[in-house]
Amino acid sequence: MGVMMQAFYWDCPRVDNKEFQWWSYVREQVPALAKVGFTALWLPPVHKAANLVGPSMGYDPYDYYDLGEFDQKGGAPTWFGSRAELESLIQAAHSQMVGVIADVVINHNSGADAQELNPLINQMRWTLFKPKSGKFPRNWECFHPCMYESWDNMTFGDMPDLAHRNPYVYAELLKLARWLIEEIGFDGFRYDFVKGYGADTITAIQEYRYTRGGQPFVPYGVAEFWDNARAIENWVDLANFSNTNPVDAFDFPLREMLKAMCDQYGFSLKNIAAWDTVVKKQPRNAVTFVENHDLRDEGRPIINDKLLAYSYILTHEGYPCVFWHDYFNLNLALADTFNGIAALVTVHEKYAGGDTEILYADDNLYIMQRTGYEDKRGLVYVLNNRGDNWNGRLVATQWTNASFSPLAWWSRSDLARPIDQHTDRDGRAQFYAPPRGYAVYAIR
Repeated sequence: MGVMMQAFYWDCPRVDNKEFQWWSYVREQVPALAKVGFTALWLPPVHKAANLVGPSMGYDPYDYYDLGEFDQKGGAPTWFGSRAELESLIQAAHSQMVGVIADVVINHNSGADAQELNPLINQMRWTLFKPKSGKFPRNWECFHPCMYESWDNMTFGDMPDLAHRNPYVYAELLKLARWLIEEIGFDGFRYDFVKGYGADTITAIQEYRYTRGGQPFVPYGVAEFWDNARAIENWVDLANFSNTNPVDAFDFPLREMLKAMCDQYGFSLKNIAAWDTVVKKQPRNAVTFVENHDLRDEGRPIINDKLLAYSYILTHEGYPCVFWHDYFNLNLALADTFNGIAALVTVHEKYAGGDTEILYADDNLYIMQRTGYEDKRGLVYVLNNRGDNWNGRLVATQWTNASFSPLAWWSRSDLARPIDQHTDRDGRAQFYAPPRGYAVYAIR
């Protein structure tokens, strides 16, 4: 499946002193990210935002077809840069065989040019949009409430919600998706706030028959449906019921488990097998993650030993997504060592294939194997929750008479290299991890 990088965090252009230069900054990192093993970049919303109180992260869309070229809403470029710089980033990524995911915000709009009367409720509302791109102009009939639908599940701030059942809006959203894939060069979509509209819109965008370079092109898709595991699974089933290009979903329940594992004193590693997550029941549709822009900046970041969480998602099933701020700003990449995210990404791409089988679990020790699939030969993963010393035990793996070497490991207190292990004729060997740390072993 690969490894995705969420290539932004909240207010990243200002924090990193890259205002109006973010696309160029990300472009500079592409070769190194590709070398480590990243296969996709999820970019922030690329369209011109309302920017009502200054430059915006783009979750307040105004002109979907202005990627930083029309002088409106505070200037020509977006907070991230110009359209030319965005296209240069996409080309650089493609040259390194790295896909690029667009953050599609189609639940709500902001920054209307004028108010107009909504006759259904006899109120003046900000719903008249006349974007300079000249594409997808909107009036009150494009938003809730309108004559096309009564259902509108949740609102996003005070912004008017698009009415997807208006045939004009529905058609324009499909045109937008086609433009982003076929002309701009995106390889897929991250669908923002899908709770706010019907899953049939996602199905239609995923199912559309795109062409690029004269060849059929099938885009990737992942949805933000922030809820418990059962609710997410039900939504995925609904969106994929009549869909030959299934959409994935972020595994928010798994992230809650990872936060508990890292931040709760006395967390039992037995909970790993018991926790209700999306990846447990639908591993092929789960995007696993440790942190994102919303959780970090809404006061719910993981505080302690975050590398333990990354070791989990980069060895287990699911499509892992790494957070830019963790990788670069917190320096958890630890590139060119065996002790950080970079080493785990490389291990994921070379070894993390096949089913996940738990070999042992108690309160303080968890050992599992990935059984391997095709060119990914499998691995053994050890997680130690004890903070005072190394921990491990004899387990029976599927590999007989095999020599294992540690390829990634970490501990806050002890970075000594774990010892190579050799399984006997029954596949048994002792595997260890350092204090409050992890170790990943594989057959070289």
